[in-house]
Amino acid sequence: MSGPQRITVAMTGASGAQYGLRLLECLVKEGREVHFLISKAAQLVLATETSVSLPAKPQAMQAFLTELTAAAPGQIRVYGKEDWMSPVASGSGAPSAMVVVPCSTGTLSAIASGACNNLIERAADVTLKERRQLILVPREAPYSSIHLENMLKLSNLGAVILPASPGFYHQPKSIDDLIDFVVARILNLLDIPQALLARWGEQHHGSSE
Repeated sequence: MSGPQRITVAMTGASGAQYGLRLLECLVKEGREVHFLISKAAQLVLATETSVSLPAKPQAMQAFLTELTAAAPGQIRVYGKEDWMSPVASGSGAPSAMVVVPCSTGTLSAIASGACNNLIERAADVTLKERRQLILVPREAPYSSIHLENMLKLSNLGAVILPASPGFYHQPKSIDDLIDFVVARILNLLDIPQALLARWGEQHHGSSE
């Protein structure tokens, strides 16, 4: 099995909740253990943009997401915003990769400054300090100079900035196709198999001039 076996997925209060849900679904399907974090703002966005309304308490949310994604018992683990004893809060227990999707510009700023005011920020800080894989998926337009400076700082620290900017060369037929484009890019970066989107050139493999 290629790619990380344990992954932290965090959702924050930017538009694009569908990206986070779809990634969670794909990771579960590929048999990965997911440590799930979500901000209050992200729960509001999720309820606004989708038909999903998550329970407030971590234990109830874990049971809900397990049923929603048909995950195995214990495959999804949900932690509260101040659960400092959770594995993601320490380099000795955190997964080897973390994805913040969608990533609000406020969260981007906090991670760039090392704020660690909640578990999402602390988990990202741990990922950076341990030199592990951190993928941030901002969805904002336009970007201010502050946003761009924070992205550059984090990129220089080893994070990957993957804006939620779907391409169109695969000729999408639906909104789901656009969502899958971005999620496929995340999975490719994680080196996790995906059938959502052919890698560039694959559709021409074996063709002759």
